[in-house]
Amino acid sequence: MCKHQNVRINIIGISALYHDAACCLLQDGVLIAATQEERFTRKKFDCSMPVNASRYCLEEAGLSIHDIDCLAYYENPEKKFARQLWSGYRGDSRELVYKLDPHRAEREIRELLGYEGPIKFMEHHLSHAASGYYFSGFERSAILTVDGVGEWATCTYGQGKGNNIELFEEVHFPDSLGLLYSTITGYLGFRVNSGEYKVMGLAPYGKPVYVDKIYTLIQSRDKGQFYLDMKYFDFISGDKMYSEELIELFGKPPRVPESGIHQFHKDAARSLQVVLEEILLEKAGYLYERTGEENLCMAGGVALNCVANSRILRESPFKRLFVQPAANDAGCALGAAALAHVELMGNRPVTGKLEQVFLGPKYTADEIERLLNATPLKFKDYRGKQEQLLRETAQQLARGNVIGWFQGRMEYGPRALGNRSILADPRSPDMRDRVNSMVKKREAFRPFAPAVLEVKMKDHFDIGHPSPFMLETCKVISPLNLPAVTHVNGSARIQTVNSKTNPLFAALILEFEKLTGCPVLLNTSFNVRGQPIVCTPVDALECFITTDIDSLVLGDFLIRRSENSLSLLRMLVNAQKRIKDEPFSAVYTFI
Repeated sequence: MCKHQNVRINIIGISALYHDAACCLLQDGVLIAATQEERFTRKKFDCSMPVNASRYCLEEAGLSIHDIDCLAYYENPEKKFARQLWSGYRGDSRELVYKLDPHRAEREIRELLGYEGPIKFMEHHLSHAASGYYFSGFERSAILTVDGVGEWATCTYGQGKGNNIELFEEVHFPDSLGLLYSTITGYLGFRVNSGEYKVMGLAPYGKPVYVDKIYTLIQSRDKGQFYLDMKYFDFISGDKMYSEELIELFGKPPRVPESGIHQFHKDAARSLQVVLEEILLEKAGYLYERTGEENLCMAGGVALNCVANSRILRESPFKRLFVQPAANDAGCALGAAALAHVELMGNRPVTGKLEQVFLGPKYTADEIERLLNATPLKFKDYRGKQEQLLRETAQQLARGNVIGWFQGRMEYGPRALGNRSILADPRSPDMRDRVNSMVKKREAFRPFAPAVLEVKMKDHFDIGHPSPFMLETCKVISPLNLPAVTHVNGSARIQTVNSKTNPLFAALILEFEKLTGCPVLLNTSFNVRGQPIVCTPVDALECFITTDIDSLVLGDFLIRRSENSLSLLRMLVNAQKRIKDEPFSAVYTFI
């Protein structure tokens, strides 16, 4: 591609039409913006063409859609269509035409995004691989991608060297580690494609008494291959993931969603997790033998299993591991854009390890002030008084208050990393139950992550390297009692924080340490169950009003529950929710 050397090369990456729709923008190989569509539409795991996310990315760079040189789509629709046809389909014929149309992606890109330029359709697992390798900082690496299914591949083995990626082996649908995990997720009464992390969190409460039964479902084979016994599954063309034979195998009926969780469910979750880890370790060993590399990059939805990641790093021959924080399909937008950059420019995107993912929208103090002035809320303005705001927030945390923390640019990926977070004191014995029941409104067994100052991480956690994206677990070794962030097995899904990548969050944790001697905060995503992480100040206000969060730090502004009568506002929000499907529209009724 020939352009004047002073003209920037702008590439949009898109993932859409299955789940976790997202958009990103690379400008001369530099990642300028990236976000998921769900954050704008407020529909969790929104799969629709990311109209709002793409609009944001363009606005962030000061571009229009006509400034884009290439749009990269995260998979090959024709190959995916072939697999869908092979699988068969049960349903309304009109729905069939709509959902299985291989031309739908290009049509919606043209019609909904208004894009008229060239489109590059990348292979799904190659997009996963690129999303990890090109942003790992490694000059060469082994690559392992594992998910439910892309076009046909469910797992790939490869190697990155310099600018190039080679995927040399695949496991093909329907044999899939991701679909095995999703099948048991559905059997245990959790939602497929979103509840898998609940199974991971439930596993430490159980015993691996059903490992043999799980190995009846899946068998490891030579090299990188494995095999599902399909008589136990019904995901190819059925109405559910599992067959009656699977129910007979376990001798227990499927758990009804939202019903009680019993020891069987805990034991099944633990057994599944053990088998997943063992197979991944085995295949990681095979990949090492094939490549001889010391570095490993992982991507795909299964790479969000932080427990398995930690075992691979500890027990496989690989010395270093990089998992791109949006490892699910949202991250494929990034991988597709990177592949397009390599094709067009002949070199990989700007080198260096991806150190932070604050790539979403931000809001000015003036915008937030106008919003607050349009409400009856009482608030304090700390503009120009950041040290006072940090001190006041840390004092509230030390007193046991739960804080909604909304700052800067929104995170890309499924984890809140200190800009759209709910924060609390990790030393409080009842804090986990309080946040789970009164704020997050979710299952009591779900663990929370500790955010720890990177310079103090070794004093409190058994880890020897930074872990900024909550993608590894480790043992808690702190001399402090940290019950709110220590899981039942003594582990924690750690986030390390430093002043380079997030100076404000690091400063808050430091202020908390000055007061308490504890350089750790409980950090969980700023949302309630069933909703995406908050994106806008309006979203944050709604979440604050409709939960029992004690205080909201909205940029430079502090709103305390104790100083406001929120019952009327909560009634308005809840009434409006019953009328409309747009969760944040309720707030506009009183501003």
